[in-house]
Amino acid sequence: MIRNIVLVHGGFVDGSGWQAVYDLLVADGFRVSIVQNPTLSLAGDVAATHQVIDGLDGPCVLVGHSYGGVVISEAGGHPNVAALAYIAAFAPDKGESVNTIIADPPPGAPVPPILPPVNGFLFLDRDKFAASFAGDLPADQAAFMADSQVPWGVDALGGAVTEPAWRAKPSWYLVATDDRMIPPPAQHSMAQRAGSTVAETPGSHSVYLSQPAAVAALIRQAAA
Repeated sequence: MIRNIVLVHGGFVDGSGWQAVYDLLVADGFRVSIVQNPTLSLAGDVAATHQVIDGLDGPCVLVGHSYGGVVISEAGGHPNVAALAYIAAFAPDKGESVNTIIADPPPGAPVPPILPPVNGFLFLDRDKFAASFAGDLPADQAAFMADSQVPWGVDALGGAVTEPAWRAKPSWYLVATDDRMIPPPAQHSMAQRAGSTVAETPGSHSVYLSQPAAVAALIRQAAA
């Protein structure tokens, strides 16, 4: 059993969203760390993740939500990473980025309401945030998330993975079946390509907030 868990957040949000998952895992005796991605560039977020991993006393499960999946795919080559867990996340292959993965959505697929970049940063349309990102959360919580968005650097969106860790390490993937940011068929496709052990749960892109028990259960499987 791996005792260290490292949680990596995605774009537009920060690490505080992991608290419900954190509480469940800590109650089970895990040592849980949360990476606060600067989300300026993929290289910077990998460096922030490695800094946390370097401080651990042994192997860890590295967990990523959304864009955090790109970060763990690149950062997961660290020797202290024993397993990967993707939570409604991008799982890019070599040379892929969020940009390339979302560039050509299938017909009828929901398109994330990303506004044009301003001074090198991206935001989601506030009025469309709840429906796209947080459809199963209380309206007041979704509104708070929309108003507290973290600016997402275009260099992070375009950061390409050089050597995906899932090619060398075991991975698990939780598909959120009501996700309107990363379509569930795309989640299944990336998970299958990575050879991940797959679980499904009803949930929006904010599944780590709305279904923390399902998320914690998948992480426990990876830790075992």
